[in-house]
Amino acid sequence: MHISDKVDNTNNQQPVPTVTPVVTQPQPLQAAPVVAPVTAVVAPPVKDATQPPESEKLKQLKDAILAANIPQMVMLAISYALDLRSSDIHIEPLQNRVRLRYRIDGVLRHVVEYPTNLHPAVVSRIKIMSNLKIDEQRIPQDGRADVTTKEGKQMDLRVSTLPTVNGEKIVMRIQDKSRKIPDLSELGITGTSLKNLTAALSAPNGIIINTGPTGSGKTTTLYSCLSKLNTTDVNILTIEDPVEIQLDGLNQSQVHHDINYSFAMGMRAALRQDPNIIMVGEIRDKETADTAIEASLTGHLVFSTLHTNSAVESLTRLINMGIQPYLLISSLELIIAQRLVRQVCQKCKKEAVVSPETLEMIKKAMSEMKAEGEIEPELLKGMKFYDAVGCDECNHIGYQGRIGLYEVLRMNNKIRKLLSDNGSMIDIQAAAQENGMVTLEQAGIVKALQGKTTIEEVYRVARKSE
Repeated sequence: MHISDKVDNTNNQQPVPTVTPVVTQPQPLQAAPVVAPVTAVVAPPVKDATQPPESEKLKQLKDAILAANIPQMVMLAISYALDLRSSDIHIEPLQNRVRLRYRIDGVLRHVVEYPTNLHPAVVSRIKIMSNLKIDEQRIPQDGRADVTTKEGKQMDLRVSTLPTVNGEKIVMRIQDKSRKIPDLSELGITGTSLKNLTAALSAPNGIIINTGPTGSGKTTTLYSCLSKLNTTDVNILTIEDPVEIQLDGLNQSQVHHDINYSFAMGMRAALRQDPNIIMVGEIRDKETADTAIEASLTGHLVFSTLHTNSAVESLTRLINMGIQPYLLISSLELIIAQRLVRQVCQKCKKEAVVSPETLEMIKKAMSEMKAEGEIEPELLKGMKFYDAVGCDECNHIGYQGRIGLYEVLRMNNKIRKLLSDNGSMIDIQAAAQENGMVTLEQAGIVKALQGKTTIEEVYRVARKSE
């Protein structure tokens, strides 16, 4: 589908309500509730959630709202989100207004508001784009749209609608089809972690698990691994929900729960397709875990994800699912835990003053790191950290882009022995760190000492050591 500036006269398009533009002055976020109507009001600057400087595209978006030009308004909302490197667009109906927010580098930012009487037409326009039912407003719906912007960028939009008391809320997840899958080193995996992951990828069989919360970059890491292994002499099958990025050379299948096509069924079907490598989107239950273990024991390399807080906790989660420890000992190859932190802007960062308590905690964490060559010794001696300031280069946020923190647990005989003897997670954690595993906290401190992020960002996503 090609989005243009022209009004789409589609027969299904609902009539656009007429609006008398009333532009109000921006109010501080802590002010009393805004009275309706609020038209094209841009959020005022707030620390850590600074509004981007008004660009030409934002002015066009506000003009489209004033003119009630719905097709152009939707197109400009998507196009402006791309300019700001947004991953998600949130369109939220509130009591007296509709709020448009973008998730940029993992943080939601308020962009603009428009009157509630425009919202039904906006919802209908987006539903037409993503082949959803226009007349169904009582239940959530999910759809997709292929979009080409005026600049020629090809986008895949995953659209989700949700009925709320004020109307339908819409979230659009943006996937840039032109974006290249990064190499493992570009993601932020370095040193011992990269060495262990590379060794696991060359294994003939076994299970590699990636764990972390939603939005921590697990899928990108798995795609990066598969891209490295994607050659003409191997058959790679993926079972996903949904297929987020289509990669040439991979056989990608999407599950459909409404017709009982689940991860477990997909895994069983994949084993009959003569695969070398299988990637299953998530291990959610014992059946999927059993099938993944069976695949690894019959000579396949299996990739999957879990939702746990650390690499070691993944072992506990699998055992709690009902998987016997002896099966994990023989099948599990490597576990990756990861988080994403915002990269501090290199143009405006300034040296930070760290409290003595925080400095003591950092020194304790780094003293427990056994990995060789993970950080330059001179950085540990000086211990300089940086603060985010904000400039034109980073839209006055202080951060630009994101980078991963990785905790990579490589199975060895000591950890296998602890598993077979029902050892505690504390003992397994200690054995993994003795074997060179860098924790999320340590990986974050290394990135902060290298001037890539701030110590506040690190402890926003990583737990402090005890």
